Amino acid sequence: MAGRIRNEDIALVRERTSIADVIGEYLQLRNAGGGNLKGLCPFHDEKSPSFNVTPSRGLYFCFGCEAGGDVIRFVQEIEHLSFTEAVERLAAQAGVQLRYEDGGGSRGPRQDGGLRARLIEAHRVAAEFYMEQLDSPDGAIGRKFLAERGFEPDDAARFGVGYAPREWEGLVRHLRGRGFADRDIVAGGLAKEGRRGPMDRFRGRLMWPIRDLSGDVIGFGARRLYEDDDSPKYLNTPESPIFHKSSVLYGADLAKKEIARRRQAVVVEGYTDVMACHLAGVPTAIATCGTAFGDDHIKVLRRLLMDQDEFRGEVIFTFDGDAAGRKAALRAFDDEQKFVSQTFVAVQPDGLDPCDLRIRHGDAAVRDLVASRLPLFEFAVRSAIEQHDLDTVEGRLSALDAAAPVVAAIKDRSRRHMYAVNLDRWLGIMDEQFVLRRVGELAARRHGRPQAGGGRAGDGRAGQARAGNGRAGAAPAMPERPGFDPGDPEVQRERELLKLAVQRPALLGPAFDEIPADAFIAPPHAAVRAVIAEAGGVTAAGGVGEWIAHLLERAPNDQVKDLITRLGVEPARSAQESDDRYANELLARIQERQLTRMITEVKSKLGRLNPVEFPEEHHRLFGDLVALEQQRRVLRERGLGSQ
Repeated sequence: MAGRIRNEDIALVRERTSIADVIGEYLQLRNAGGGNLKGLCPFHDEKSPSFNVTPSRGLYFCFGCEAGGDVIRFVQEIEHLSFTEAVERLAAQAGVQLRYEDGGGSRGPRQDGGLRARLIEAHRVAAEFYMEQLDSPDGAIGRKFLAERGFEPDDAARFGVGYAPREWEGLVRHLRGRGFADRDIVAGGLAKEGRRGPMDRFRGRLMWPIRDLSGDVIGFGARRLYEDDDSPKYLNTPESPIFHKSSVLYGADLAKKEIARRRQAVVVEGYTDVMACHLAGVPTAIATCGTAFGDDHIKVLRRLLMDQDEFRGEVIFTFDGDAAGRKAALRAFDDEQKFVSQTFVAVQPDGLDPCDLRIRHGDAAVRDLVASRLPLFEFAVRSAIEQHDLDTVEGRLSALDAAAPVVAAIKDRSRRHMYAVNLDRWLGIMDEQFVLRRVGELAARRHGRPQAGGGRAGDGRAGQARAGNGRAGAAPAMPERPGFDPGDPEVQRERELLKLAVQRPALLGPAFDEIPADAFIAPPHAAVRAVIAEAGGVTAAGGVGEWIAHLLERAPNDQVKDLITRLGVEPARSAQESDDRYANELLARIQERQLTRMITEVKSKLGRLNPVEFPEEHHRLFGDLVALEQQRRVLRERGLGSQ
């Protein structure tokens, strides 16, 4: 087996990989000023963005959960890969041929890579196999199904649609022939164990490849085609090391850029609906994969939308117009308040889904369906009302009893008040205060405190956003540690100096390298200074990205590594004067402080020394004291007097 990847190849992968592009595959990033980008953290749930990316230094850091590192670390964490697997994945994308120590040549993920890499490769080959089978004579039934639903061959190719032949081991034989082991074919859900060994999981079905946000195939959705097939109409890849249906959105790899640009996501129910929407001019359509829309889907969608500003983004749920579709829409009501963006429902009155709607009425009808959306709250309230006869007093009161709990469930007080007022109008009761009292009683019971109609009181969307992470995007203070105060101006100067040493080492030069680690008050700062010394000092720094990677490799533990990452991402405080002058002032302050300590030590020694008994040593120490005092005066003039 090949050994460790060569350091120079790892450095080349970092150099050729844009961290902004890689992270941008998983979440929407926006300009945060100073060359930084910002988005919603993929590693913890938050209302306001605190996840920062600094492309010029190749680093990311979340000021909410303190996750951070370089592009390799990000891929490791987001995809649950080993270091080697992450490098191999990025190398393949960047076109870097990796070399390994203790064994020549490169290696493919199929033979020696980690399980995830092998399964991803197996799914890529399987997707190609299914697409080829769709063009075969046996695939005619699949082509007919697509044509009847308005899809051309080019449409099928665009979405990678394929056909699973109606045989027991068609895919298994193909994958074995390409060098894949049976255990991996089964582990990925492409086959299942039979009495005589693995057999194809999908047979005689139309196949949709399901991709993750980076575009890798991780599973399949399969539709039954033959009338004599008594198995379920739809089958999906089972849970596997690479496929987790609760967090996968079909079509998100194709839709993510338009979702970010338009700040809109359209959630449909099936694979053909996603295809129909995209082809009809609704390129923000996505769907779940054999499961209900849930919390993990919301987290993915919020990151793609950069869901932080109320009333700006849109999440539109489309459901069939039948009873099951309406029930699904009302289930979405429970999830609505987990978004900051507005949520809507689009239901076609005649019960047609987007695919059938496109077949019967054309592309414009699909776009009109999305445009006719109703706010989800309104849809939920009106659905409760429609079940009752509003022509009678008893019917109106029954409708109030059914709809008032829906309105009371709205967390945002101002919006709840607005819908209570509308409820009175929709019911025709014409007694606004009566309806408001009824809703208020239910809301107080539900939310645990009296509710008054009107403005916000901290329990609405804005309150949720504030509660998410405290000061969104701002670095929390260093935790209190023995021996130093994070708020001490001297400690803050140390931090600023270390930021420059990490981000702009050329500004500091040899003067910084002469400052010992023990000159730093804060132990974490001293640890970073020691790492810089071990790396050869700032005078040995090359490019910024390479320099930071060099430091991270030498960090003795995760705490020091995280601090280096944070120092590489945090913006340095702007100076009134030039960058050079700011750097010189910081250096002078730290050097002056170190000299003061040395002067104190010399004075202490002189105080203990008898000049009559030890005249030569006393004379030497006195000379040292004079020289140190002179140096301190110069530094004070340079670093303090110039402020």
